[in-house]
Amino acid sequence: MRTWKAGTDCCSWNGVRCNKKTGDVVSLDLSMSWLQGPLLPNSSLFRLNQLQKVNLAYNNFSFCSIPSEFGQLSRLTYLNLSFSEFSGIIPSKISWLTKLISLDLSSYSYFFYEMDFLFLRKVDQTRFIKNLTNLRELHLSGVNLSSSSPLLESLVNLSSLTSISLYGCGLVGEFPKSIFLLHNLQSIDASNNLLLTGFLPEFNSSSNLKSIHISMTNFSGTLPDSIGNLKSLKVLDLSNSYFSGTVPSSIGNLSQLTSLGLSSNNFYGRLPDSISNLKSLNTMGLDSCNFSGTFPSSLENLSQITFIDLSRNEFHGQLPSLRKLVKLTVLSLSSNKFSGEIISSLLNVTQLGYFDVSTNNFDGGVPSFLFNMSSMGVLSLSGNRFTGPLIIQNISSTHLEILSLSGNKLNGRIPSSISKLAKLVILELNSNSFSGTVDLGIFSKMKNIKNLDLSDNSLSISNVRMISTLPMFWILTLSSCNISEFPGFLKDQNHLTVLDLSNNKIGGLIPKWFLSIGIETLYFLDLSSNFISGWEEAPLKLPWKILNMLDFHSNQLRGSPVVPPPPSILFFLISENNLTGRIHPLFCELSNLKILDMSNNQLDGTIPQCLGNFSNSLEILDLKGNNFHGNIPHMSTNASNLKTLDLSYNHLQGKVPKSLLNCKDLEVLNLGHNKINDKFPFWLQNLSELQVLVLRSNNFYGPIWDPHKFFGFMKLRIIDLSFNNFSGSIPSEYFSNWSSMIKPPDGNESQLHYMGHESGYYVDSVIVMNKGMEILLVKIITIFTSFDLSNNRFNGKIPSTIGDLQSLIVLNLSSNSFTGLMPSSLENLTKLESLDLSKNKLNGRIPQELTSLTFLAYLNLSENNFTGPIPQGRQFNTFLNSSFEGNPGLCGTPLSNKCEYNNGTPSSEPDNESESVVGFSWKIVLMGYACGVVIGVVIGHVTISRRLNWFLIRTFCGNIRI
Repeated sequence: MRTWKAGTDCCSWNGVRCNKKTGDVVSLDLSMSWLQGPLLPNSSLFRLNQLQKVNLAYNNFSFCSIPSEFGQLSRLTYLNLSFSEFSGIIPSKISWLTKLISLDLSSYSYFFYEMDFLFLRKVDQTRFIKNLTNLRELHLSGVNLSSSSPLLESLVNLSSLTSISLYGCGLVGEFPKSIFLLHNLQSIDASNNLLLTGFLPEFNSSSNLKSIHISMTNFSGTLPDSIGNLKSLKVLDLSNSYFSGTVPSSIGNLSQLTSLGLSSNNFYGRLPDSISNLKSLNTMGLDSCNFSGTFPSSLENLSQITFIDLSRNEFHGQLPSLRKLVKLTVLSLSSNKFSGEIISSLLNVTQLGYFDVSTNNFDGGVPSFLFNMSSMGVLSLSGNRFTGPLIIQNISSTHLEILSLSGNKLNGRIPSSISKLAKLVILELNSNSFSGTVDLGIFSKMKNIKNLDLSDNSLSISNVRMISTLPMFWILTLSSCNISEFPGFLKDQNHLTVLDLSNNKIGGLIPKWFLSIGIETLYFLDLSSNFISGWEEAPLKLPWKILNMLDFHSNQLRGSPVVPPPPSILFFLISENNLTGRIHPLFCELSNLKILDMSNNQLDGTIPQCLGNFSNSLEILDLKGNNFHGNIPHMSTNASNLKTLDLSYNHLQGKVPKSLLNCKDLEVLNLGHNKINDKFPFWLQNLSELQVLVLRSNNFYGPIWDPHKFFGFMKLRIIDLSFNNFSGSIPSEYFSNWSSMIKPPDGNESQLHYMGHESGYYVDSVIVMNKGMEILLVKIITIFTSFDLSNNRFNGKIPSTIGDLQSLIVLNLSSNSFTGLMPSSLENLTKLESLDLSKNKLNGRIPQELTSLTFLAYLNLSENNFTGPIPQGRQFNTFLNSSFEGNPGLCGTPLSNKCEYNNGTPSSEPDNESESVVGFSWKIVLMGYACGVVIGVVIGHVTISRRLNWFLIRTFCGNIRI
């Protein structure tokens, strides 16, 4: 508007057009003119009553309302107010503009910005469509139409429409199929309406549709075969919806198609060969579906294609020749099952700038020609099976900025020639088998590098003390690099955001200068699994201002724990050190903590009450293995996010605070090995997400059953009440609602996971009595179930309903006073691997049905009053004397008492023969004993090394059959 000068003919001004005969202003185009401030109702704009076209798009009208005075401009055929920061209700008087051909009121989507910039009242929506019968273009993207919109049904009556845009309007309900069939319609965009449902219609051959955008909606159904009738279609975007079925071969009839987006749907099967007919196709997004088969050979004929994304599917086989795709710039094949070597025909794809084949099964060496492609900017080969040395040579001109080779089997030395990739920004060589010594000086010439990851190889890092010529890193990951001291070059690294020096050999004190690294930038620091003993100059509070994650676990830190900086810290892990003293009151300022793990130290005092008040943030509180005493802190009334509370192995007293009921998301509660004196907390049943409950080794007392208080644990999978003073009987209805134990696991290993925090920084662990020994489950797999009532004062019969707990793997009722017969319903526990009923008062015969428990690897029935023959066959042929000793009335292998039959009734008699009368060979006994030794060794390894998970033991034992 700088050309607008008073005293000159306004018809000559930029953006102004006049009727040559009358001199009236008929068109005003001030789009992108930097207009600011509100548009007032008394603006002279509204006195230009001959206006036919107004375009005020992309200005800033300070979120004022759209003046209803626009309704006075009755000659308007074109009105565009899009993206000009209007807000509030769209005035109903806009519907007076009955000559409008094009209306664009698009706004920045309220869906993304969580505020209503513009909205059209439900009462006005029908009026708009009823009056604006001449509309050809209707663009309301970002306008709030989130109520059940009558607008959609009304659009069917606008037969002149050529373009509809309703992106991000919060539409609810079903989109009418008939809108797609409007004869003149060329473009439709209803994308980013997550609650909008609908189906594609049967298209007819007379359709003029050129573009269909319905991504990020709830559209579903199949892609109709009649899609091939849309001969004018150029853009088809159905991504991030719920379409299913196969892609019809008729899609090959869309000869004008330039862009195809089917990603993130439920399609399956092979892509039709007819795709080769899409000669005009430029971009193809088919990622995150369930497509399978080999690489579609038909794609080789798409000579105009520049973008192909087939990632996250089930494609397999080798990568074929792509030499015809001379315009291809982006090729993403990650997370499939491709295999074989990457063939050199990619050399002809000279414009390829983005090549991602990560997480496949490619093997062979990394093709050196990939580093010579001058257009290559991103090269990701991570998560494959590439082997051999990394060869980088004859590099003339390369623009490579991202190189990811992590998670392969590359070996040998990291070549110094890698420094020739001078434009690299990200270099990831982690999780390979590289060896030798790396001189960090080779990275001095790479001035642009910001992210360097050399972790988890067999490397040794040299020159860590004095390199001052290294570039300024943002992310530096040197885990498991045999570093023995704090790298001196870090003194000059002032822009670090992530620093990982974990799993090295760094010992001694943290130097004073280390506290000056990245004070303004550092948000992730991992020094875990080293030999660090303390601080050269211990700060009371750490200086990093935006630190988000701090991990010091598994070191040799002494003294009091340092306090991370509030309020940024979210994850603080300092377990398995030698820390002493109390938790400092400054920890009460860490009100945004999600994980606090200070377990396995020597901390003492009481647990600060403030830790129970972190109601809006704390999800994991692990203080096990310390010397805390006093009462368990009460939980805030809003403590809804806590998922794990582990206070085991301390000296806590008092009662279990009923305020734990406020922790509605609690999954793990471990109070074992304390001095808690309380009755069974029946109210814990109200914690509907509780999966692990450990009250082991306390002073709990009384019954665990009350007909008026007990209704069962719906999701509980591990319960350990052992070594207490619980008493009373277990009635038959006790297990009626234990859904997670009643329902057997489906055995689908692909769906198994470990309990812990979703971030991956913390996994839940627990010690259980299994197979006669305490075993640390370093990770709790979601199919593991255990029921342990041992070493209490329970009496009465074992209810037969215990056989309903079909997912049980460990059952321990030992050292109680149970009486009566051993329930034969135990045969239903087909997953059972450990059964201990020893030291009770059970009598009668051992049910023969127990031989059907083919996973049973440990059995202890000793010190009871069982009588009669020991069942023979299957797993029972592997158990030793110790499983049955202390039952004078038992006979048969493996005991020395052989069974005699008097009138068909067995009786026991001592027998010193080396072989039993049933022909059971001591060789079999030795085989069983050897199996037990192997199992013991494996379990011991788990307990000590914490490297193997329990599921491996379960699989191993479950597969042993004698």
